[in-house]
Amino acid sequence: MKNLGTEKIIFLIIGGLTLFAIILIVIFSINEQKQAQTASALLTYSATDREKPKAVVSSTFSDLGKMKVQDEKTAQFEIENKGEKPLQLYKISSSCDCTFGQVTIDGVKSPEFSMHASGSWVGEVAPGKKAALSVIYRPSIMPVSGTITRDVYVQTNDPEKSNLTFTVKAFVE
Repeated sequence: MKNLGTEKIIFLIIGGLTLFAIILIVIFSINEQKQAQTASALLTYSATDREKPKAVVSSTFSDLGKMKVQDEKTAQFEIENKGEKPLQLYKISSSCDCTFGQVTIDGVKSPEFSMHASGSWVGEVAPGKKAALSVIYRPSIMPVSGTITRDVYVQTNDPEKSNLTFTVKAFVE
């Protein structure tokens, strides 16, 4: 009787671990499928294409001025599509976990993206339209003092400007 009880316990443990492993495999495969769908959803163009998106930014730098460690400041940037095809914005990330990028297109805000951002978000800016990029700096997450610069990176499907970098500067007291 004692052996049978021990065998049942071992069987249940092995069965539970196997079930857990199967669930993890399913979750990871669904995530891989979503990422593959995102990659296939990206529209690609070459520099020689007559009709293509064209990312135009008026500024890529903002001085946030003086701030305290507990403060939060935001700089606004515009990304305009002066091309003939939809401009896609994706793979948004930052140079530090204390800095976030958030895109607003037609009044709809993306999630906030930070240094280790990953995901399948793709924003689409129609020809002649603009997107707003908010670069949010929260020094309390990674406390520092003095002059700092932080970057937010945005990838686009514009073959001539596939990587955009937006920089903020601040003096943290």
